Amino acid sequence: MSTAARWTAPAAGDADLVSGEAVRLDVRAARIGSRVLALLIDVLLQLVFGLLLVVITALTLAALPYGLFDAALERALLTVGVVLLLIGYPVCFERLNEGRTPGKAAVGLRVVSHDGGPVGLRQSLTRALVGVAVEWPGLVLPLLSWVAGATVMLTDARGRRLGDLVAGTLVVHTRTAVSWRPVPAPLPVLTTWAYTLDLSRLDPSLALATRQYLTRSHQFAEPARSDLARQLWREVAATTGPPPPAGLPESVYLAAVLGERHRRARQRLAGERGLTAALWPQLGSTPTFRSAEPTLTAPLPDPVPTSVPGPVPSPRAVEAGQAAPGGLVGVRPSVPARRSGADGTGGH
Repeated sequence: MSTAARWTAPAAGDADLVSGEAVRLDVRAARIGSRVLALLIDVLLQLVFGLLLVVITALTLAALPYGLFDAALERALLTVGVVLLLIGYPVCFERLNEGRTPGKAAVGLRVVSHDGGPVGLRQSLTRALVGVAVEWPGLVLPLLSWVAGATVMLTDARGRRLGDLVAGTLVVHTRTAVSWRPVPAPLPVLTTWAYTLDLSRLDPSLALATRQYLTRSHQFAEPARSDLARQLWREVAATTGPPPPAGLPESVYLAAVLGERHRRARQRLAGERGLTAALWPQLGSTPTFRSAEPTLTAPLPDPVPTSVPGPVPSPRAVEAGQAAPGGLVGVRPSVPARRSGADGTGGH
């Protein structure tokens, strides 16, 4: 498997969500570490809410007349309190806080549906019931259910627990996990060499892997950073030529190749835009926005009427100055004949 394929392949924590519009969502699935941290925060808050609930219940019962409080009422109140803390707590927060309990909100997690949509009431209730029964606190075989739940989360490709598998949900990260930096500019000493490069065999996936490495190389520690740069440069050098000047790090060569690829892409795009503007000027014109104030525009001139050719007049009719209705446009009108006066002179 090539370095580009390993680098661009979906990571183990990739959520791999596709929306209803067939758009792949770039989110990461939450793994067991962040989910356990969120669970610890929620457990602490549940203990605090439990203590407050006990205090409020005790004060309320103390105000009741003597004899109304018995063992049956105590068990009933205890059952209601446990249900509110273990089931009502996650269901209410996931429904009212966009799939986030206080612990998930603190860690930056969110519960979503399997298609990336918001979690529903049925899904939240199913997750809570399965979690209480076989996960945490695990009322059914606590130790065995804990081991089974941890095994499922570790082996699942998207880190889902049993409740997520039953309810059709997924826990994802809502915060950006990495910080990206711009691609380093090529060194001037490699400009001449970069102009002579043959990039026709450079695979786009390998170019993408190179770009991702250059933007995230500051997050790697040595020797992993140099090893990955050497592996990438070995594959890039096999598909490009001529060889570069010796004595520079592999990351500098990668930046020069990527910069030259971008320069040629911009030059090609500018040429295509120029050709498009020459062939179709209306496509290259700058769009104008209509202002809110009314503008006065000159009325368009009336179209020139076109006449339908009619019958051709006879030569005698033309000499007499007569033409058939709807005659041809552009026929020279006849000149009236000069009439002689009574005295034999031409009249004017």
